[in-house]
Amino acid sequence: MKRIEIRHTTRYDFSAQVRLEPHTLLLRPREGHDVRIVASTLRIEPTAVLTWQRDYYDNVRAIATFGGATASELVVESRLEVELYETMPLNFVVEPHALYLPFRYSAEETIALRPFLEPVYANDPALDAWLATYRSVDGRSETYAVLDRINRQINGELQYEIREKPGVLAPAELLRRGRGSCRDMAALFVEACRRLGVAARFVSGYSHGPSTERGGASSHAWAEVYLPGAGWKGFDPTAASIVGPDHITVAVHQHPEAIPPVAGSFTGPQGRTPKLVVDVQITQLADDAPQGGPV
Repeated sequence: MKRIEIRHTTRYDFSAQVRLEPHTLLLRPREGHDVRIVASTLRIEPTAVLTWQRDYYDNVRAIATFGGATASELVVESRLEVELYETMPLNFVVEPHALYLPFRYSAEETIALRPFLEPVYANDPALDAWLATYRSVDGRSETYAVLDRINRQINGELQYEIREKPGVLAPAELLRRGRGSCRDMAALFVEACRRLGVAARFVSGYSHGPSTERGGASSHAWAEVYLPGAGWKGFDPTAASIVGPDHITVAVHQHPEAIPPVAGSFTGPQGRTPKLVVDVQITQLADDAPQGGPV
């Protein structure tokens, strides 16, 4: 078991008084057999009224309303203490019919997974050319090996960059640029899987590592694929790794642009773009709790 603390601060400087409209916050991890939230606090300035919801993907979100308040700055500060129990990410078994590509999902799975099988982005020659090698599989290519190869190819061919602008690059644009953020690389992985007939979804959350211990980090994005017999399994093309005890899922969605950690609107003077500063610090805590899963 691994215990970590997550401090996530989002600060908007509007440089003028603006009226704050509702904001959606996706900051609380998805709990389950592998993740347990031990403690959490959420501070918002100016003061907001929070309404907690679960969306249709079972993500936990808070809707912050400000009652018509005006402010020149908005601060959202989340602090979480989390216990992680997923220590063996490769300990899963895929059903025999899905061991090799291409494979078919059962009729029941196909109905449930349809949103995660449909491509989001338009066809493009650059993306088609990039996928050509993977489309030539003929039933002798192991499913996991192909997914791992895609994961590593994205990492090896594309340069990582911190891109603070909102939105996600279309996969073809990312391939032409040759560099992108974690969310851009995750979107390419998701799109590639779907075009190969493997259900995939976009994931937003946190990843712990030496650089996050110092602070000044940001939230992270990766992908999950659905493998019969194993369920949803994560792949992180930014790190060319399988998702394990260093990853904490906050939200999942069919569309890569649908789950930013903080999203909302404001009314104010025209021509002013708010300055955004995000600071994430993820630190490992001493493990003084008994071993085992959450109760």
